[in-house]
Amino acid sequence: MPNMRAKMNLASVTIHAGCELLKFHAVAASSYPADGSDEDNSYAKFSPSATLDITIANPALIGQFKPGVKYYVDFTEAE
Repeated sequence: MPNMRAKMNLASVTIHAGCELLKFHAVAASSYPADGSDEDNSYAKFSPSATLDITIANPALIGQFKPGVKYYVDFTEAE
C-alpha cells in the first residue's frame, strides 16, 4: 500500500475532563493563485474533502493543538 499525506486544518478543540476532541478538515480556500503555486491548492485538488476527529488523552499533548493551524497527517500501513 502506498503512503499518503493529507494536509488538514484544525477546525476546533473541545475540552473535556482529562482529554480534548480535535476536529480537522481538509485544507481549502475560496481562491488560489492561477499558476497553482499554493501548496494548499495541490492538496485540495487530490483530497478535496476530508474530516478527522481525534480524542487525545495524553497529558503531554493536551493544550498543544490550536484551532486554525494546519497539520500534515501521514498514513502508512500498520503491520
